[in-house]
Amino acid sequence: MVVGLTGGIGSGKTTVAKLFQKFDTVAVYIADLEAKKLMNASKVIKNQIIAEFGAASYKKNQLNRTYLSSLVFNNKKKLQILNSIVHPAVKRDFRNFVVAHKDKSYIIYESAILFESNSQHQFDFVITVFTHLEERISRVIKRDHTTKEEVLKRIHNQWKEDKKLLFSNYIIENNTLRNTENQVKKIHNILTKKATHFL
Repeated sequence: MVVGLTGGIGSGKTTVAKLFQKFDTVAVYIADLEAKKLMNASKVIKNQIIAEFGAASYKKNQLNRTYLSSLVFNNKKKLQILNSIVHPAVKRDFRNFVVAHKDKSYIIYESAILFESNSQHQFDFVITVFTHLEERISRVIKRDHTTKEEVLKRIHNQWKEDKKLLFSNYIIENNTLRNTENQVKKIHNILTKKATHFL
C-alpha cells in the first residue's frame, strides 16, 4: 500500500514524514531529497541539465541549486523542462524503493508538489499537512532567511490549501508537536489496519 504525503511550503510535512519514519513497519521516500541525489549522481541527468541550462548548473561537480532555482522559479516553461528530466528518474527510483520495501505495512511518498504534478491518483491514500498561513510564512522566513514577499510568491505557485484538503483522505493539522504526534499515531493505526486488505 502506497500513501502520498504533501502540504504547502512551511506546513511541516518533513517533520510529519520523520514521525512516520519512526515506525518500523513504514518506509518513507522523500521525493525532493532523492531528486537531489539523482541530479548529483546520474551522469545522464547531469548531461541533460547542462545541455538545457548551461555548465553553471553544476559547481565542483555538484548541483548549483541557487543558479538553477533562479532560472526556473518564475519561468514555467523552464520548470517544465527541468521536471521532464528529473521526474521520470524519480518515478523509476521510487518503483525500485517500493520493491525493496515490500515487507513494510505501507510506504509513504512525501512530495511538496503531489497535487501540482497531478500524482495524487497514483496513491491508495493521500495525507495533507495543514498549517495556518501566517505560521507557514514565519517558518519559511526563519528557515530560508528570505522575505515575506518571496514566501508568498512560492505559496501562490502551489495549489490553494482548501483545494488540497478537498482531495485528501487524511489531514494533519500541524500546530504543536505533541498534537501532530498524536494525529500521526492515529493515522498510522488506521493505515496499518487498512494495509491488511491490500495484501
